[in-house]
Amino acid sequence: MKMFLATALAGLTLAGAALADPILGTWKTQPDDGSYAHIDMAPCGSAICGKIARTFNSSGEYSSPNIGKTLVIDMVAKGEGYYTGEVWRPSNDKIYTGKMDLKGNSLALRGCVAGGLICSKQTWTRVK
Repeated sequence: MKMFLATALAGLTLAGAALADPILGTWKTQPDDGSYAHIDMAPCGSAICGKIARTFNSSGEYSSPNIGKTLVIDMVAKGEGYYTGEVWRPSNDKIYTGKMDLKGNSLALRGCVAGGLICSKQTWTRVK
């Protein structure tokens, strides 16, 4: 019984930490191949995941087949606004090693290959 309570308490502590994470909320991506999206960042287990909520192109909002898909995968806070996990790039359907740096209402997201030596970066802004 004590083991069960300790496990339950640890789970609640992790969930509480994720709920209080400053990265939670909706973020606007930079355009990629002419389109951009709003990404909803939310807890997924003890990590943070980001799903595509809305998509836009030069004509305005449109219904992309990628809505609801996870773009930011299992990001774990490492301290001082730094996160690691994975990111999915819809335009080429590839998953990359992901890194994120949060500074106020700006989120620098990188998708990397070659053990993190080669990265492509986007800066996202918080949607008000």
